[in-house]
Amino acid sequence: MTDTENPSMPAVPASPAARVALVTGASGGIGRAVAERLAADGMAVGVHYSGNRNRAEETVAAIEAAGGRAIAVGGDVAEEPDMSAAFDAVEAAFGGIDVVVNTAGIMLLGPVATFDLDDLDRMHRVNIRGTFVVSQQAARRVRPGGAIINFSSSVMRLQFPNYAAYVASKGAVEAMTLVLARELRGKDVTVNVVGPGPTATPLFLEGKDEATIERLANAAPLERLGTPDDIAETVSFLAGPARWVNGQVIYTNGGAA
Repeated sequence: MTDTENPSMPAVPASPAARVALVTGASGGIGRAVAERLAADGMAVGVHYSGNRNRAEETVAAIEAAGGRAIAVGGDVAEEPDMSAAFDAVEAAFGGIDVVVNTAGIMLLGPVATFDLDDLDRMHRVNIRGTFVVSQQAARRVRPGGAIINFSSSVMRLQFPNYAAYVASKGAVEAMTLVLARELRGKDVTVNVVGPGPTATPLFLEGKDEATIERLANAAPLERLGTPDDIAETVSFLAGPARWVNGQVIYTNGGAA
């Protein structure tokens, strides 16, 4: 029996995938759905996590079970050495990077008058600095024909009370992303923002009563919450066939805003 026939030996990697993606915050929720969708689209995927390697490995296992290729990569999105190493790992495993999707972010809520400034700094470190660090690495490394996709939120358009600090961070994400699209002129790399509406993830549902969930679901003319797969579909479009969509914010919310 040869090594390749021995079931106890690791599988020999297939030839390099045609396209490669790195998805930050991919250990759960929308990020996991995005990673699995891009793998289903035929991409090899770097599944990034910041603190929960086990959940990232579960995402990798799900992708591999479906016939895809993936690795888990860790790191703090706001730390340049961490993200440089994550990009390095994906490039070493799959030969390059074509698509970067930055879903990593946190949401802390409260009124402006009493909002804790330490919470403000913590959220903006992840959402603003983290997006900037990831975008900087992506701008240097994504191959021609590729795509960079950052994440905002449909609450940018709703002016909900208690969301000021969060919306401020997402406003910065939109601004820097649209500028980056212009800075990459001539590189054949698209740069866009996805702004999900209310989406039925465990994080979104936590702490909300049924009345609140129903009210948010009915805000959309389609009268339901979004699903992670709904958001992943938009990412798939921007990462693949949407070569003439560039420098845009795509609010994916069923018409809620």
